[in-house]
Amino acid sequence: MMITHSADETRALGKKLAAHLKAGDIVLLQGDLGAGKSEFARGVARGLDIQGPVPSPSFTILNAYDEGRIPLYHFDWYRLESAQEIYEMGMEEQLGGDGIALIEWSERAKECLPGRLLEIVIHTIDESTREITFIPRGGFSFQEEMLQ
Repeated sequence: MMITHSADETRALGKKLAAHLKAGDIVLLQGDLGAGKSEFARGVARGLDIQGPVPSPSFTILNAYDEGRIPLYHFDWYRLESAQEIYEMGMEEQLGGDGIALIEWSERAKECLPGRLLEIVIHTIDESTREITFIPRGGFSFQEEMLQ
């Protein structure tokens, strides 16, 4: 578990994580609305050398970035009605494929997820402070010391 005290620190932590991610990795970003999931995702994007804006994909469900050192697929499944929508839109190809998949609101389509992934839970302490917990699943290689 790590504590950040600002959106800048949350982005910086995401950037540090990006240095350790590789193609095929899946990262779940869990937390309430406004917890900082998209800020963390912006940090990962910067860590992958993605320079442009990184808006939340709330309305598009997927924002894809291929200009970085590894493609980034930033999903927001909040508006999904069912997991079937992932398959109908052909988005399952971006899960575990040639890039890194960051998924917000993954609980909306759990059955689409493989067993090997990194779950990141962002808990709001106060207006600017976040408690961020990293939970590797299914043999995902991660140690918190990597981010020190």
